[in-house]
Amino acid sequence: MDNVNVAPNLEKNKVSEAIKELRTNIQFNMVHKNPKTILITSPFPKEGKSWVSSNLANVFAQNKKKVLLIDADMRKGVQSKTFNIQASFGLSNLLGKIDSDDSLANVKFEDYIHKTSQDNLYILTKGSRCKNPSELLSSNAMILLLEKLTEDYDYIIFDGTPSMLVTDSIILCTLVDLTVIVARYKSTKIEDLKKLKKSIEGVGGKIAGVVLNGVESKNSDYKGNYYGYYG
Repeated sequence: MDNVNVAPNLEKNKVSEAIKELRTNIQFNMVHKNPKTILITSPFPKEGKSWVSSNLANVFAQNKKKVLLIDADMRKGVQSKTFNIQASFGLSNLLGKIDSDDSLANVKFEDYIHKTSQDNLYILTKGSRCKNPSELLSSNAMILLLEKLTEDYDYIIFDGTPSMLVTDSIILCTLVDLTVIVARYKSTKIEDLKKLKKSIEGVGGKIAGVVLNGVESKNSDYKGNYYGYYG
């Protein structure tokens, strides 16, 4: 497996502590005890879900847990750039190889999953562009793959799609233990959060809480992004 750069370091203590608080809230979530599979989504693009996904995976790995970050946005995923990975194959290619337990047993996962320079952190990129990502995510191949991966990793973090634009994350939320919604302060509308909450719960998904991104930290000279968690 290739070595790549980890996600950018958390530059300020307040941001770092907020991500660690999110990790703790997930680990001790009252909706689903001991969750292993977590989906990160948002209503729309540019609300911070990919940043939260990569750094949440990072802090889980720092806690000596074996973690797999999956870029499940097969349309516009960015995790290969975040981790500086030049990967020919990823999630879309892997799902295309699986049609039964027998085919899963023959998969060479080292061709798809890459080790990062952060101990215990691995990544599965989005893969080649495909015409039907929602169909791949709702296929039996996805179920078989997730069953296999949960045997090999302590935590699996999915960086999903914006849920108000495409159905991919709504499909995924039915397969994972918990879903975390990322919203941007003074940008994401409460009406859209309510619609997304209704959509997720309507298919049986379990929402862990909302991460509010872009709140200016008070009593500090830090003017960048701050992440608060609301369960």
